[in-house]
Amino acid sequence: MQSPAELLTRVPVVPVLTIDRLDAAVPLARALVAGGLTVLEVTLRTKVALDAVKTLIAEVPQAMIGIGTIAAEPDIWLAVASGAKFLATPGTPPRLAAALRYSPVPVLPGCGTVSEAMELAAHGFSVLKFFPAEGAGGVGFLKAIAAPLPAIKFCPTGGVDRRKAPAYLALPNVLAVGGSWVAPKDAIEGGDFARVEKLATEAAKLRPRRAGNLD
Repeated sequence: MQSPAELLTRVPVVPVLTIDRLDAAVPLARALVAGGLTVLEVTLRTKVALDAVKTLIAEVPQAMIGIGTIAAEPDIWLAVASGAKFLATPGTPPRLAAALRYSPVPVLPGCGTVSEAMELAAHGFSVLKFFPAEGAGGVGFLKAIAAPLPAIKFCPTGGVDRRKAPAYLALPNVLAVGGSWVAPKDAIEGGDFARVEKLATEAAKLRPRRAGNLD
């Protein structure tokens, strides 16, 4: 099993996908993979999310499919049963953090404050999802905590777009960013997966991998 750090250093951008239509799932994922983004987070926000994950795992084996918006302990086991390769949470209260320690797949627990990051580190999580990144302090926040919390790495998500991503990716404590801009809702609804592939190609070039990010 890959560690969260190894997972995130595969790509500079993890597409965060809210899939409303099952028939759009496979062409969407194939377009993202063709553009070079092979780690995909499907949010657990729609009725078809779990079915979409199962379909993608079967039909797009090149992609590493994870599930986000894990908000309660039952979500963990539903996600794992669907075949998800990693889990992500928007926030991580103590009870959820305790349950995530037993996850058989990598976890990106969400945090939005220094105290939350320290608490999760105490639970053994050294790679965290910083959410909502822009609303919780953005690049400035992550710069400020890099020195006092040198062992913690982040995947900022929430309000990050093509214009803001490079500033996050330049930080030593950022492994990758999460974003939905590579899969615009209007492109999905209109079946314009060529546009999705183009956006993914641009996103995949945002930053070269850095071996030093694996610690």
